[in-house]
Amino acid sequence: MVKEKSNYKVQNIVATASLGKPVPLTKLARTQPNTEYNPETFPGLVLRIKEPKSAVLVFSSGNLVCTGTKSIAQVKQVIDAVIKQLRKINVKITVKPKITVQNIVASGTINLKLNLNFLALELENTEYEPEQFPGLVYKLIEPNATFLLFSNGKLVCTGTKNKQQLEDSMTQLLKHVKAALKNYK
Repeated sequence: MVKEKSNYKVQNIVATASLGKPVPLTKLARTQPNTEYNPETFPGLVLRIKEPKSAVLVFSSGNLVCTGTKSIAQVKQVIDAVIKQLRKINVKITVKPKITVQNIVASGTINLKLNLNFLALELENTEYEPEQFPGLVYKLIEPNATFLLFSNGKLVCTGTKNKQQLEDSMTQLLKHVKAALKNYK
């Protein structure tokens, strides 16, 4: 049996890390041009990194939330860039921040035209309201992942935390969709 491969591309990784020490956000905002800080509306500072293009939420506790990267290597680069910027305001980070991936968003295709009305009836854990949104929401339990499926076969996957979970969830999706389509007349 030929194992079909769904093709997908990671669009965004959301990761968290802790610098292990407090960060003076007001000082960082005053001295660095690539920041947004409005403590009245949100407790974190937004630090924009040009390369790789991303945004990091920096909290006074030293916790970071990194978004916009497409690989773990990029997440590491971004956190190094944050540490460099903190050095400029005399905040020395001595620990190597432990990075935890919270969510991977990937887009791709399963190269099939999909009848979403049919799939909504055949698959468990689906939501489909075409008047509100043209995609079918399909939730996998193991591994934990949520898919948006479109009639042209395009998809978005969210909720996985590593490459293996992403691969496994894509494999499961393909298996479940093909099994459902066997019943389609």
